[in-house]
Amino acid sequence: MSQYVINIIFVGLSFALYFGIAIWARAGTTSEFYVAGGGVHPVVNGMATAADWMSAASFISMAGLLAAGGYGASTYLMGWTGGYVLLAMLLAPYLRKFGKFTVPDFISDRFYSKTAAMIAVVCLIVASTTYVIGQMTGAGVAFSRFLEVENDTGLIIAAVVVFFYAVLGGMKGITYTQVAQYIVLMIAYTIPAVFISLELTGNPIPGLGLFSTHAESGVPILTKLDQVVTDLGFTAYTADVPNKLNMVLFTLSLMIGTAGLPHVIIRFFTVPKVADARWTAGWTLVFISLLYFTAPAVGAMARLNLNDTIYPQGVDQPALPYEQRPDWMRTWEDTGLIKYNDLNNDGRIQRYFDSGLGEAKLALVAAQAEGGDVTAATAEVAKAQAAHDQELDGRFAEAGWAGNELDVNNDILVLANPEIAQLPPWVIGLIAAGGLAAALSTAAGLLLAISSAISHDLIKRNLNPNITDKGELQVARISMAIAIVVATWLGLNPPGFAAQVVALAFGIAGASLFPALMMGIFSKRINNLGAIFGMLAGLITTLVYIFVFKGWFFISGTANFPDTAEYWLFGISPLSFGAIGALINFAVAFIVSYSTKAPPLHIQELVESVRSPRGAGGAIDH
Repeated sequence: MSQYVINIIFVGLSFALYFGIAIWARAGTTSEFYVAGGGVHPVVNGMATAADWMSAASFISMAGLLAAGGYGASTYLMGWTGGYVLLAMLLAPYLRKFGKFTVPDFISDRFYSKTAAMIAVVCLIVASTTYVIGQMTGAGVAFSRFLEVENDTGLIIAAVVVFFYAVLGGMKGITYTQVAQYIVLMIAYTIPAVFISLELTGNPIPGLGLFSTHAESGVPILTKLDQVVTDLGFTAYTADVPNKLNMVLFTLSLMIGTAGLPHVIIRFFTVPKVADARWTAGWTLVFISLLYFTAPAVGAMARLNLNDTIYPQGVDQPALPYEQRPDWMRTWEDTGLIKYNDLNNDGRIQRYFDSGLGEAKLALVAAQAEGGDVTAATAEVAKAQAAHDQELDGRFAEAGWAGNELDVNNDILVLANPEIAQLPPWVIGLIAAGGLAAALSTAAGLLLAISSAISHDLIKRNLNPNITDKGELQVARISMAIAIVVATWLGLNPPGFAAQVVALAFGIAGASLFPALMMGIFSKRINNLGAIFGMLAGLITTLVYIFVFKGWFFISGTANFPDTAEYWLFGISPLSFGAIGALINFAVAFIVSYSTKAPPLHIQELVESVRSPRGAGGAIDH
């Protein structure tokens, strides 16, 4: 039986399960559509929240970034995990006690302003849509490989699948679908990791295998990896981060972004009581930690296996001839996510740190073919060539290497890892199902958050209060469909790898929604004007900073400056700017609030009651 057929069987069976659950748990009322009727058990909700949380960024892309970035990329782990603790301790129980469907519901009532609610809706839609781009990017990578189609085709297939079960089921269907998806994705992530850890270190627990001895060389596996990557000119895998400010701000952006993500917050409205919201948070952390404990090992071992594939006799020996490349590399080439360019015409694959020489040469060829700025491109080649010739005392130049020849998309490493390690075909089929489960589960949750913001907060509460339940559900499903189309279109040319796009979404949520939620719960003095101007300031400054480097509205080719450290303001990456946007939000909100009239007495009493430890109603409609 071919690998393609095995992939189809695994993916087909898992999808049949998801669709069956979506149909069985189809939402018939707005309460079931938005909060699954408010009666989900904390353990079930914790598992569903974990699946909602562990998106394509966690399953597919995070280990790829760890493989490429080493210790420096561990900020993703620290930020996302720490942020969830922040959410569980400071926001979730209080928002659940408030007893509303959505984040804009809370903003509207706490800040006694429809304008504030409308701005919150905009913030939610912008952050969630950016997040969905990352999920669709990851889903497109998975579909393209395992259905053996081009990446763009895979993305469109993913959009159709998400549309079906997210639009049909609402929160009730999504909740139970995500329980199944969590089980699938954890099995899919863990089993290949166990196999690979056993193969490389003899330790069956990947998280411990990362700190074990490399079986073949007899040295610690991280020491072995450091040696391999530095011999190829890369920074040591365990090297410290040179820009500590950027690292701190990036971690903080991920933390506050996590605590401001509406699709996760809405999960705490699906349980009966405030105590259940706390238990949900605890169980979710347990379920998340199982994957996050394994991810660093998967990333490191994938990097080592990839290098061993290209340099089977060691990095000081000739590289693998292109004609002898393994089948998995041929298959990924068909998706366009692995690209080979024989820059020195020796028929071998050189993958190493080339000071940007290979990229500069390809840019020059493109400029010559398409009528671009050939003079500037030629100058870049000369500049890169000079730096390349000095790398490792000219070792690469002496070997006749003319630039990095293999471009490997970070998002493929987890999915390709079982093939690289030559694991059994059924393991590859399993990880196919898991990768798709991870991407689609979060995409569905995000689309629900977007649809509820439009149908419930925008239409029901502001534009057409008399709309029927049936009409509101119809609007919700239409808005989901539009969001899928937009995210798919932007996902065809994403502003980064899946995890990087998700990090942008976290920055936007952290800069706009998180401060308003925090101040709404813990400060009686913040008024409606403070919240309005604070959210606008945080959202606009963060978006402008991101768009300047990533392209306006993430449209390819519209960036004002290259997205490199030399152009960043004070060395702050666009991925890290959410923390600065949040500080601006807080500052503007406090200045405006203390310069204007205090909130009404009943609003101040409301804040006191939300913070008191007992009593909470069910999530209610308006």
